[in-house]
Amino acid sequence: MSGRVLRLVCTAAVAAHVALAPVSAAAVPEPERSVAELLTDLQRLYREAEQATESYNATEEKLKRQRAETDRLDRELADARLSLYDSRGAAGRLARQQYQGTSDISPYVHLLLARDPQHALDQGHMIGQLARERAQTVGRLAGTERRADELARKARRALDGQLTLTERRKKERDQVRARLDEVEKLLASLTTDQLTALADFERNGIAQAQRTFMASGALSTARTPSPAGESAIRYAVQQLGKPYEWGAEGPTSYDCSGLTSQAWGRAGIPIPRTSQEQWAQLPRIPLEELRPGDLVVYFPDATHVAMYVGDGTVVQAPRPGENIKLSPIASNPVLGAVRPDQQTEGREAETYAAPPRGRDQQQNNPQPPTNS
Repeated sequence: MSGRVLRLVCTAAVAAHVALAPVSAAAVPEPERSVAELLTDLQRLYREAEQATESYNATEEKLKRQRAETDRLDRELADARLSLYDSRGAAGRLARQQYQGTSDISPYVHLLLARDPQHALDQGHMIGQLARERAQTVGRLAGTERRADELARKARRALDGQLTLTERRKKERDQVRARLDEVEKLLASLTTDQLTALADFERNGIAQAQRTFMASGALSTARTPSPAGESAIRYAVQQLGKPYEWGAEGPTSYDCSGLTSQAWGRAGIPIPRTSQEQWAQLPRIPLEELRPGDLVVYFPDATHVAMYVGDGTVVQAPRPGENIKLSPIASNPVLGAVRPDQQTEGREAETYAAPPRGRDQQQNNPQPPTNS
């Protein structure tokens, strides 16, 4: 519980304690929950917030694609309507020409009365050619009308889909904010001593989980990243100290999957936006084969992701109120790992040194995060 949120919560807790001091001694206090219970509640709320964030991110990506499809259909519909206008103009000119050239005398009588039958036959050939052109023009007009009607229907459906996604995104945004409000309420209800005990308890729990994980031998073999993986790590490490912000993809703030997707995108390998899509779509690898640059996915529903940098360490955007930092790989329950650059198997960087722990403490912290 570090950073600006912790400082604000500590102040609020002290102020609340002072304000409640005059309350009658007859009031029955609620039984105090243990530090373990408080941490369980807090971690649950953070996880629910992250679940809502990833749902929001997935909808945002769908909305981007839907907007692009709507714009494409709108452009095609505009072109089709312009073509329809031209076709109708050509059909109108043909109709006027036909009307002006009408006669009650049949072409056969024209041929019999002509002074030059050959000339009349040539004219008849030209008339036939014009007739075929008229038929083609009418056919194009009918085809353009059908295409314009079909594009109009598709454009309406695309717009309806966009409006539906926009409404879903709004609901998911509200869910994120509601979960973060719950986090703030829980933190604001704690005293300074409780907050300190909570931070110590969590830190000790992570240390124990890390010792167990490392003792398992999962990372017994040191590996070097691929050139693309080294590039992704370099980008991610350059973001140390920047704040977590849900839904953010940089450059001033990130959420967990915003950091990993941007890092690999900058390395020339685009990957899905959300942690759940990264887990579902990228090649999975055993933890025994983990190499720097691979993504470590957390929790049974894949709602958090970090990037492995070596020496049992990941770089991650942890949660609201914290900054991007280097953390033990076992900071959260590990689900598994994926490799964005599986196709580069066999290619490794010539030299690589994992960034030292504590480097994130040396970064200049930018503006504090906002839950906008």
